[in-house]
Amino acid sequence: MKKLNLIPLCSDLNRMGDITESHAALFMTLRPQYDVQILSPDQYAESDKSVPTFVFIASGGSEERFVQAFDKLPRPIVLLTDGLQNSLAASLEINTWTHQQHVPCQTIHGEGQALLDQVNKVYTELKTLSQLYGKRIGVIGTPSSWLIASGVDYAAVRQKWGVEYLQIPLQEVVDFYEKTDMNEADSVATRVMQMASRIIEPSVPDVVAAARVYLAIKSVVNKYKLDALTLQCFELISQIHTTGCLALALLNDEGIPAGCEGDEQSVFTMLLTHCLTDCPGFMANPSKVCTKENTVLFAHCTIGISQTSYANGAIYHPDALTYAKPVYSLRTHFESGIGVAIQGLMPEGDYTVVKFGGKQLDKMFVSKAEFMDNTSFENVCRTQFILKLEKPVNYFLENPIGNHHIIVPGDWQKQFMQFFNI
Repeated sequence: MKKLNLIPLCSDLNRMGDITESHAALFMTLRPQYDVQILSPDQYAESDKSVPTFVFIASGGSEERFVQAFDKLPRPIVLLTDGLQNSLAASLEINTWTHQQHVPCQTIHGEGQALLDQVNKVYTELKTLSQLYGKRIGVIGTPSSWLIASGVDYAAVRQKWGVEYLQIPLQEVVDFYEKTDMNEADSVATRVMQMASRIIEPSVPDVVAAARVYLAIKSVVNKYKLDALTLQCFELISQIHTTGCLALALLNDEGIPAGCEGDEQSVFTMLLTHCLTDCPGFMANPSKVCTKENTVLFAHCTIGISQTSYANGAIYHPDALTYAKPVYSLRTHFESGIGVAIQGLMPEGDYTVVKFGGKQLDKMFVSKAEFMDNTSFENVCRTQFILKLEKPVNYFLENPIGNHHIIVPGDWQKQFMQFFNI
């Protein structure tokens, strides 16, 4: 049974021991689906933060108690009220005051199934938020010099989202690269080449070198216990004369959101996408916008193999590759012409285009999109395809949130919007 914490607040005229009795209908609605635990604000501070927690406004006159406990309450604040004993009136005052403090707050109110539906929706959103709590994002190297609008305020993001950014010198990847086990690198390279539909420019030594980068970054991930990472990949090319494209593709397949160019906003979006959808995201450049058709050509040189099409329609699993052949080619990196990049064909269907941005990651764009076509232009990055967006593509030309955007299979627009609102 799912766990749900309630922090009840009431006036001095109401005894805490009578809460469940005086609000019996509410608890009867919740308890068939939820293991409800009653906590004080102090108990919440010591509790498991992965358990969604609501502030239960049990009566009128609880406003002052709320203000006194404010710093000890969960963020965002979700107020639960059934309206009895003037509790809705108190909730309205509390909600207004909380927004004046610039803290996200919403009120769940109702009875029976209508109330339960609201609880279920918000519970799912809080569960996603709790999955972010304590996650560690490694910034390996520094953000690329051209990402002048894609940085984040580490301290503010930690306070707002519970996510920690760690600066890790790029030299650590280089050092681990020099120490890689060549037999293990050969094994990874062989597996990748056997899966590929075509190998166009790269030689076998090129693929082995790219596999060594993957093993080196895996060592960094293990050393720092990273949940996600972004790599200063262009500087890596100048140091060891190969690319990180294959490494990032394999890491994304393993459930470790991994982005390139040191883009701090995009890697957060990839991590959140993974928590919300349990799917890897494709970090891509919007390379061509057609306002007449409302389409965008997205492209990049790395994509998780699990996101590409399959020759027999089977479902990808990294430990069982014999029954499904992904449709991708091994190419060189587009800008440099060296190393190994992934040119994947994307399956038909619905997609979601999403980006969280701003210094505090408090801005969002999201749109459902429909697959139109795989393309093979020579003047853009290797994996490239056209999506027709539901929202106007003028967004990209008039007020975009940076360059890179994240593409995830399926229609998740509603879920992202609900999550962002809370």
